[in-house]
Amino acid sequence: MRTVPFEAVARSVEETREVGRELSLLLVPGSVVRLSGPLGAGKTELVRGLAEGLGVLPDEVASPTFALVHEYGPEGRPPLLVHVDFYRLLDDERLGAAIEGLGLDETREDGSVVVVEWPEGLPATPGDFEVIVTPERDGARRIEVRRAPVESGSRGGLRRR
Repeated sequence: MRTVPFEAVARSVEETREVGRELSLLLVPGSVVRLSGPLGAGKTELVRGLAEGLGVLPDEVASPTFALVHEYGPEGRPPLLVHVDFYRLLDDERLGAAIEGLGLDETREDGSVVVVEWPEGLPATPGDFEVIVTPERDGARRIEVRRAPVESGSRGGLRRR
C-alpha cells in the first residue's frame, strides 16, 4: 500500500483506475478527496477506480457535472461514495449555498467518502486529500496525491466527525 504523498503516471484508463483503487485503501469513512484537473483529464476514471475499491460497481459511476452530485452504495443505507462536481458553480455566488444545501457534512457524518471535483470554492479541512490529475503530452496522466493544505485561521470546508 502506498503512503501519502505519492505520485503516479497512468498510461491507460485501467492504470488510472488502479491509482483510484490504491487511493481507496488510504481512506476512512468520512474522508474528503479534493480532485482537480482540466476537463477530460481522467478524473472520472480515477473516481471509478476509487469507487471499485470501496465496493461500488465502477460502471455505475458517471461524471456529476450536470447533476452536481451522485451517490453510490447499497439502497436503504448511507452511500459509500458521494461524488460532487462544482464546475458549473465556479465563480458563482451560489456555491456556498450549494455546499450547505447538498448536505455534504451530514453524508460525511454518516460515513460516506466525499469526492469533490473542482473544489476551488471549498476550503480544505485538516485530513482532506488533494488529488491533481495532469494530462501529459504523450497521453499519459500524472496523478499527484497529498494531504490538502489548510490555511491557518480557516474554518475549513466540511466538518470532521
